[in-house]
Amino acid sequence: MAIKLIANYSKKLGLPGYSSHSFGASVEVELTDLNQVEAECARLYQLLQHSIDQNIQITGFVPDAAYGVANHNTSNGANGHQHTNGRNGHSNGETITPWRCSEKQSDLIQKIVRENALDKSEVEHMAQEMFGTGVRQLDKLQASGLIDELLERHGGGRRTRQTRTRREPAITGGARS
Repeated sequence: MAIKLIANYSKKLGLPGYSSHSFGASVEVELTDLNQVEAECARLYQLLQHSIDQNIQITGFVPDAAYGVANHNTSNGANGHQHTNGRNGHSNGETITPWRCSEKQSDLIQKIVRENALDKSEVEHMAQEMFGTGVRQLDKLQASGLIDELLERHGGGRRTRQTRTRREPAITGGARS
């Protein structure tokens, strides 16, 4: 009796400009003995991981921050904005990488960018420098750090904490000269 063993391995990497790419491979082998399963799994995992890691380094086309953002009033509605269906990542039939942080955080990041007319590629570069990943791939903690940095640089310190100054006790009953 032949035993069919199927091994799958895939990897996804975030890239600049809210982009990412992924690569996966599958292998199917037949074994004749159950005692071969553990060793064959280890061999296949190592083989697939090595192959994917070697190939995923070749990123191919990576769009810049302005890619696909051309203001075409006919295709994006009368106001020039794309119509999105919530946070599900679908926009006019295109798939967009969803945000990993909270909706409030993504909204605030976009608001800061919009209100301060910031270049999205600069914000993307800032996220890459701070956290080694793109803006949309930031988790909640990382997004919070980016928001703090954006507000410190561009937001007028709206989110800075106020420190209380300690009042010196009043001097009473002392003689004045």
